[in-house]
Amino acid sequence: MTSSASTNKLLEGIIAGNRSALARAITLIESTRDEDNNERDALLQAILPHTGKAMRVGITGAPGVGKSTLIEALGMHLVSEGKKVAVLTIDPSSNVSKGSILADKTRMTSLSRHENAFIRPTASGGGTGGVAAHTREALLLCEAAGYDIVIVETVGVGQSEVAVKNMVDFFLLLMLPGSGDELQGMKKGIVEMADALVITKADGDNVARAARAQADFSHALHLLPPPASWWKPRVLTCSSVTGDGIAEIAAMMDDFDSRARESGYRESNRAEQKIHWLNETFELLIRNDIARRDLQATRSQLEEMVRNDKIPVSKAARELLAAYHRSLTA
Repeated sequence: MTSSASTNKLLEGIIAGNRSALARAITLIESTRDEDNNERDALLQAILPHTGKAMRVGITGAPGVGKSTLIEALGMHLVSEGKKVAVLTIDPSSNVSKGSILADKTRMTSLSRHENAFIRPTASGGGTGGVAAHTREALLLCEAAGYDIVIVETVGVGQSEVAVKNMVDFFLLLMLPGSGDELQGMKKGIVEMADALVITKADGDNVARAARAQADFSHALHLLPPPASWWKPRVLTCSSVTGDGIAEIAAMMDDFDSRARESGYRESNRAEQKIHWLNETFELLIRNDIARRDLQATRSQLEEMVRNDKIPVSKAARELLAAYHRSLTA
């Protein structure tokens, strides 16, 4: 079968909502083989007219906050309402195999078995901010497959908050029960990026602590610069064990989506994200190209000179750039 015929067959399967075809397509776009570039680009070009209809949701939070359990509870609620839900989980990568080591699919057992749900665990592979290199493309493929809501779950460390914010419509930050101490340790920038905060594990002995945290964070949000006129970030509590608060999170997401569409925010925000994605991808290609060039001897020599203060760092960097330019015409 030719590449073109293979791409067309894959496209037909994706649009028909075939989960096996979707999984194969994501495997293709994650390929690092140069020979797959043309087929990957052809597939992404073909699906573009079928994308853009889903609500894109990013969920982040520190390890242990209960991201996977909340996503499963939320996902089960959404599919019970007739929605199709896709979840792209980004796991930390094994330093040895570079493979996914947490296996979210095995944790979201009920959701993974539902016919209207699709879960794809992907190793971050050291990707910026704990987001796999091709998460955005996988998101588009899920939209083309007819999923109403696509959830991106990140590792929740480093720059993951910034990375996920730049690819979704709605950004949800999860926090553990606690009040003053937890609030004091929060980075202001992370809270400013969030469209909503959810205090998780609000059950049993944690109910009172979760309520205090909700009050503290609600107060903190009032001290931040005024949000967009059409949306005020909210703070909710929930328990993935009892199900309390899950319906409220789903209703809040729906309200946000309606307002984002009506205000024009969704369209303008996605347009900006595409440009950000273009620039980010270009820079990644440049870094990869540099890594493929035979510059190690020059780099090692310049590194040694920098270590011994024989040359300023700025000059060394320019000489390395010149060596890269020479390699392009060699």
